Amino acid sequence: MRRLLFTFLTFLTFLLLATLLPGRAADAAPAGDPSTPEPDSGAVLCPPSAYAASRDDCLPLGPAQFLADMAAQGIPYPIQPLPAYAPPTDLGNIPYQYFRVNVENAVLYFFPSLEEAMANETSGSSIGPGRLIYISYLNRVKNDQGVFYYLRNFSWIRGNIGSPAALPYPFQGLQFSSTPRNMFGWVLDEIKSRSAPGFNASYTGKTYYRFIIVQVYATQMINDYEWDLIGPDEWVEGRQVATVTPRQNQPVEIPAPVTRWIEINLAEQTMAVYQDNRLVFATAVSTGMPPFWTRPGPFQIYLKKDSELMRGAFEADKSDLYYLDDVPWTMYYDESRALHGAYWHSMFGYVTSHGCVNISLGDSRWLYDWAKEGDWVYVYDPSGNTPIDPTLYGAGAP
Repeated sequence: MRRLLFTFLTFLTFLLLATLLPGRAADAAPAGDPSTPEPDSGAVLCPPSAYAASRDDCLPLGPAQFLADMAAQGIPYPIQPLPAYAPPTDLGNIPYQYFRVNVENAVLYFFPSLEEAMANETSGSSIGPGRLIYISYLNRVKNDQGVFYYLRNFSWIRGNIGSPAALPYPFQGLQFSSTPRNMFGWVLDEIKSRSAPGFNASYTGKTYYRFIIVQVYATQMINDYEWDLIGPDEWVEGRQVATVTPRQNQPVEIPAPVTRWIEINLAEQTMAVYQDNRLVFATAVSTGMPPFWTRPGPFQIYLKKDSELMRGAFEADKSDLYYLDDVPWTMYYDESRALHGAYWHSMFGYVTSHGCVNISLGDSRWLYDWAKEGDWVYVYDPSGNTPIDPTLYGAGAP
């Protein structure tokens, strides 16, 4: 009886499947008939890849759709890290220590001996008042008469109008083993990314801080503001990133065949260094603020000095006097304009100088070791905002 019941149920199951399945004999097309479309429910998914055009033989869904969406945004998957590495941190070590005058309208007097400095008198040699005065010293002496500094020029000063200067944040750029395929840059301030370009787009919940490195896969203009795509559906305003656009075999506007040069982007406040036509180093810098712009054009390094005294003033009353002792790793390329280390600020990514290209201590040492007199320096402004009229430029300053 059980065997008979089992046979009957098997027969009913066969009839039901034959009725429901689309391939039953009554409706089936001849085998191999290419005109019969395969229904979506049975179609094969395309192998994972970013397809430039739609496929007829598979469905571009799942992983294939994800890869196609990423490719449409200009983002390769898996996301590749920059072919970069950090320079040695000890490049930022310098053999100097500095005293900074920080009392307004103070005059700094120099004395040939400690006893004369302690006498609370003036001398015939002095600096100031000024806007920016840093003195390199060898030793600090504190006694019942006050604090005194012994300078590298073998004179003494009183320490009652200033204090030892702390070196700035040790920012450093990147060295590269090969030229990156896409743009990259350094975040300039604390920012929150958005899910789409534009100030009306929602936040993603991610926050980026100063000097964090991001890759830039695409840019888009929204209401006269440029936005950078730094990840899948993740955008930040372009002004908040000091960006480098690597040259991919594009010619550089230098009036000679070159395979190595230094490139200064005034709009982005970045420096890129090329050797054998590939990017080998990049960082954020600080160039001239109006009306003391850093002059665009091709130049050549004509003098290297491992330290330099930079002093001067622009105002008639010399109220903006500056005196910067032992400026390290200086490379002159355009009159008094130079590439050099800056120990008095860390505003890299913003304009702050009087025409020179300010570089962090570690980056300036790297560049000084790499560069040779005669190397080309190409300064340009892709935004076109920096004037090119030569009558607007003086000799330049730090």
